[in-house]
Amino acid sequence: MNGFFASRSIRYIILFIGLGFFLACNSNYTPKPRGYFRISFPEKKYQLFDQPGYPYAFEYPVYAHIVKDSTFFGEATENPWWINVEFPAFNGRIYISYKEIGKNRFDTLVKHAFVLTGKNAAKAYSIDDSLINTVHGVHGVFFNVGGDVATANQFFLSDTTRHFLRGAMYFDATPNADSLGIVNKFILEDMKHLINTFRWKQPQ
Repeated sequence: MNGFFASRSIRYIILFIGLGFFLACNSNYTPKPRGYFRISFPEKKYQLFDQPGYPYAFEYPVYAHIVKDSTFFGEATENPWWINVEFPAFNGRIYISYKEIGKNRFDTLVKHAFVLTGKNAAKAYSIDDSLINTVHGVHGVFFNVGGDVATANQFFLSDTTRHFLRGAMYFDATPNADSLGIVNKFILEDMKHLINTFRWKQPQ
């Protein structure tokens, strides 16, 4: 008798476990959206970058700082006017490189800028370019690259005769359009402000 009840108990346990498993597999499940850390953004305020000897000037955020860039892939830069606009709170930066037209052909520099942007094509789902014409008479092209790419926003500026400058935004993080989207958008406003306040300086 005891053996009979024991065997029935085991069968009920197995039955309930199986029923619970069945119900769990057939219950409604709503996946939670992917969460990201909440980011507090500082107030938009700008300061002027206008250093002696530099052929350009512009405004950049007070929560960023300028670092002189003296190397490019381990090699010395072509001239001393390469800089990075660093955003330490967001692990991001805008790389700014400068080329002198005369030492370099204008059409070659433009072609190279398009080639560098095109290197994102393998992971990008879109590459949009738009002309830049500011009130300071600065001209160029702005690139917006969609997808999980290393740099979603790039641009170049030139007067076509003497100056050529290229900028690209990078983050010290694995490229992810979703997680970086809100930060990209925030710094994009700063990049556009930089462009709109940018001017070429007269030689002294």
